[in-house]
Amino acid sequence: MRFNRMLLSATLVVVALVVQVTILARLQLPGAVPDLMLLVVLGLALVYGHVGGALVGFSAGLLADLAPPADHAVGRYALVLAVIGYLAGLAKPETGRLRSATGPLLVVVAAAVITTLMYAGVGALVGDTAARQVGLTRLIFTATLYDLLLAPFVVPGIMALARRADNDPMTDSAGGTAGADNALRGFGTTGSLLGVRSGRFGRLGRSGRLGRIGGQRGGGMLGRPVRSKVGRIKGVKRL
Repeated sequence: MRFNRMLLSATLVVVALVVQVTILARLQLPGAVPDLMLLVVLGLALVYGHVGGALVGFSAGLLADLAPPADHAVGRYALVLAVIGYLAGLAKPETGRLRSATGPLLVVVAAAVITTLMYAGVGALVGDTAARQVGLTRLIFTATLYDLLLAPFVVPGIMALARRADNDPMTDSAGGTAGADNALRGFGTTGSLLGVRSGRFGRLGRSGRLGRIGGQRGGGMLGRPVRSKVGRIKGVKRL
């Protein structure tokens, strides 16, 4: 991952964690807590792909495991978000642009259900029975509902920021300049070939005078102005 991706991902994850711990966790909503960290991971994974989504998910989950007031084993949420980020990255559009909002909403619903099930399953393996006391069905329903209501306000903005940070105008400009220079070189080569062919045509004429005129026209009229024009255009491109 490039530096701009790492910087943007770290900033968004930290902001999401602070908002979730200080605001969302204190709303005392029935059932689960709205998972803003999950939505940030999903938005970044839909732009960065499965590898970037897995890395962002693991880092975000590990930070959530270490941040107070975490009351579960370290690495539990990191494992869950790493798997979710990888799976969400597989749904990345090939063109990088979403055709409709149906796809991301389905990804959010599936991620909310899988996250709750995986988190409860890993907790059961380490002896955490909190999901059984609250009710797994209630947790799945409320987690899906809260994340689905929050997703339209979070996921599109995260994806837009990720795309903007992922674009490198200097690279695009360099690529465009190189392409223009190559095109100009090809144009100059074409002009030179036309000049040579005109000269040959003149030499193959019936009269020697016609051959000399044809050679002069081929070398002077087609060769020199094209090369000087190309030189002027290249000078402007360099500026």
